[in-house]
Amino acid sequence: MPVNLSKGANISLEKAAPGMSTAIVGLGWNPRTTDGAQFDLDASVLILGADGKVRQQSDFVFYNNLTGDNGAVQHLGDNRTGEGEGDDEQIKLNLGQISPDVERIAFVASIDQADSRGQNFGQVSDAFIRIFDADDPNNADKGARYDLGEDAATETALVFGELYRNNGEWKFRAVGQGYSSGLAGVIQDFGLSV
Repeated sequence: MPVNLSKGANISLEKAAPGMSTAIVGLGWNPRTTDGAQFDLDASVLILGADGKVRQQSDFVFYNNLTGDNGAVQHLGDNRTGEGEGDDEQIKLNLGQISPDVERIAFVASIDQADSRGQNFGQVSDAFIRIFDADDPNNADKGARYDLGEDAATETALVFGELYRNNGEWKFRAVGQGYSSGLAGVIQDFGLSV
């Protein structure tokens, strides 16, 4: 069973899955209510330096830029419906290849065309982020997990969680910070222009 985290809690990856060298971060969700309009959530990643900002434009990894940090971070594809069980979108991280000047990696979920469709995270159920060891298929149910709950009823984008370095080891933190300004508001906070 994965360690269930609450908002703000963190865990050492070495303790959650000893020896982890390649991690998978999975995000999942289900539309709760809809007026028939397509409901599409997107996972994206911001690779951050010591100043808490992206180092360059390519540090924003999403469905139109599937790799970052020289291939150490890979977006594994866009799910446009949220249908089905388990992860809807996944990010693969080769922890040993992440550049030494990367301090944090933020994982974001946003609702595509949220304003024009009148959609927000209050219409999403069962939203979660989890991290597990990609090299050990038996560990897929281990690692750590954070269930969003009802924290972001009116927001259209969320910094769901983050991976960060602490004394030479990687830790994962459940963040759950919502943005009513959508993905544009998130990326501006992390140093990108829209």
